[in-house]
Amino acid sequence: MKNRLYKTIVEKILSLIHEGIFPPGSRLPGERELAERFGVSRVTIREAEIALEALGHIIIKTGSGAYVQDLGENSPGALPDVTAFELTAARAVIEAEAAALAAANMTDEGIKHLESLIKAMSAVHPNGRDEGDDIDRQFHLSIAKMSCNPVVEYTIEQLWRIRNELPQVQKVYSSVCVTDAKARTDEHASIYAALRDRDPAAARFAMREHFQRLFEAMLVATETSAFEEVKRKIGEDRKRFMVTTQI
Repeated sequence: MKNRLYKTIVEKILSLIHEGIFPPGSRLPGERELAERFGVSRVTIREAEIALEALGHIIIKTGSGAYVQDLGENSPGALPDVTAFELTAARAVIEAEAAALAAANMTDEGIKHLESLIKAMSAVHPNGRDEGDDIDRQFHLSIAKMSCNPVVEYTIEQLWRIRNELPQVQKVYSSVCVTDAKARTDEHASIYAALRDRDPAAARFAMREHFQRLFEAMLVATETSAFEEVKRKIGEDRKRFMVTTQI
């Protein structure tokens, strides 16, 4: 739980950085202030800042504090400004081929590891979003590693950085994973079955099917969100109209 907690704080601080609350060059509030702001211990804040520094988002100066780095488009470690749909399209191509490579290189130890992740995923409580996301990440990165190609593994790690660090992407993914946890588990089980059978074609197909379903679920989620936003604005306009007509 503690491990997931500091990751949650990393995500919250990143959101504030992207929103401009903590702009590039600015000094982050002290550990005590951040701990009070997020309702966690100073140790958790310290762990989150260490992770943020490792990712290149901040620099910690001894005796001075933590400062937000300016990650321009050409800076090392900077992430591209993409949508959840663009990311998913890329993942569908790259991770499908990674699955095919992994199936051809699958070991008994690898099969056991993936099986344990599937069992853990199926046991996640419906409200355990953070735990489910963590297992999901382990599953995909494990397949990337089993592809036995370091370039493929590195590329998929960067895709997951985009998935977890860009607020606009994370928001869409979170809405889908919360509402469709069972489908996610079933799809990962299908991928696992193909890998267990050491069938590259089936593994590629199962991974593509997973992202196709994810893409469709994202469309529904974003359409629903847009519809709710329209209803909210109409409600506000109606209230303003009622006030003016009563004057």
